[in-house]
Amino acid sequence: KGLRKWACNPALEGFTLPKVLWLKKREPAAFKRLAKVVLPKDYIRFKLTGTLATDPSDASATLMFDTAKLRWSQDILKAVGLKSHLTVDVVGSAENSGLVSAEGARATGLPAGIPVAGGGADNACGAIGVGAVTPGEAVASWGTSGTVVAPTASPLVDPGLRAHTFCHAVPNTWYVMGVMLTAGGAFGWFRDQCAKDLTAADANVALNDEAAGVAIGAQGLTFLPYLQGERTPHRDASARGAFIGLSLAHSRAHMSRAVLEGITFGLRDSVAILQKMDLPLSRILLTGGGAKSPFLRQLQADVFGLPVVRVNREEGPAFGAALLAGVCAGIWKDIPSACKATLNRLPAEKPDKKAHKAFAAPYKRYTSLYPLLRGNF
Repeated sequence: KGLRKWACNPALEGFTLPKVLWLKKREPAAFKRLAKVVLPKDYIRFKLTGTLATDPSDASATLMFDTAKLRWSQDILKAVGLKSHLTVDVVGSAENSGLVSAEGARATGLPAGIPVAGGGADNACGAIGVGAVTPGEAVASWGTSGTVVAPTASPLVDPGLRAHTFCHAVPNTWYVMGVMLTAGGAFGWFRDQCAKDLTAADANVALNDEAAGVAIGAQGLTFLPYLQGERTPHRDASARGAFIGLSLAHSRAHMSRAVLEGITFGLRDSVAILQKMDLPLSRILLTGGGAKSPFLRQLQADVFGLPVVRVNREEGPAFGAALLAGVCAGIWKDIPSACKATLNRLPAEKPDKKAHKAFAAPYKRYTSLYPLLRGNF
């Protein structure tokens, strides 16, 4: 109950707090030397500017931050026996968090005195990079992992704690996020193991083309993309991947289709949770690998039953971070203005109603398999 109230998230292995507690228990000598807990980008900021700080979007993913009240949670720190001196100042994502020092300039070649913005978490910056900065928007991202992010005007929490609630990099905004741990990573694993006759670039195209030539449902073959555990909706680090229904009738093309369908079904799990939370999802913005292929865009539209939309930028989180820097430097007055000035949305790609209906049975099969296999992982 305390974590739900203060952190708006369950305790999972990937968060910062469990790692710090592991260090305290397993490496006590190293823990005693610990002065401050910072995330990677914040350490880079320290080396650039000499300033120790973080931003709300990254802080809210540590499990030590009061996500609703935008401050470090003394209740959580007290409950786990950590001192507040381990935390650092929190600055806005588009605010000036320090200037490049002479030492930072020598190390990087950057001019001294450049302001450094607070920055943001990868998915917060990814959402900004496609313009998902206000409630009513949602973005699906394919990186190594996969996410579905929906901004909210208040810190809404999934009753089942299957999805995460974090601070957005946009002031006074939060987002609910579903996470699958292996999205593009699952496709990359399959490509590297089953298309060794092709270069990586050629294999991406070839496997997509093979999958496009196979009917919906991959002739009864289902792929579970839990290659390194799963977060949404199962919160199970022990979950593992599987091909179910494989027969002599199946070829690599069927397996390609099953892998891509399985990844998209995993994202649909997150979309479904957001819809059950009554978040208004009228379309899904796309970023990452899933936005690049016409086949994958249509696959997502058909599986989600929602139009999908690309923007005129492909840099995703990096572009979102650049917009934060631009606001910090005074180029734009705020983040929505920066998005409006730099992003254009391409025409929506609509779902095929017959295809969406045809996906009902394969998706039902997909969702039925984890409970059946859980005891064997």
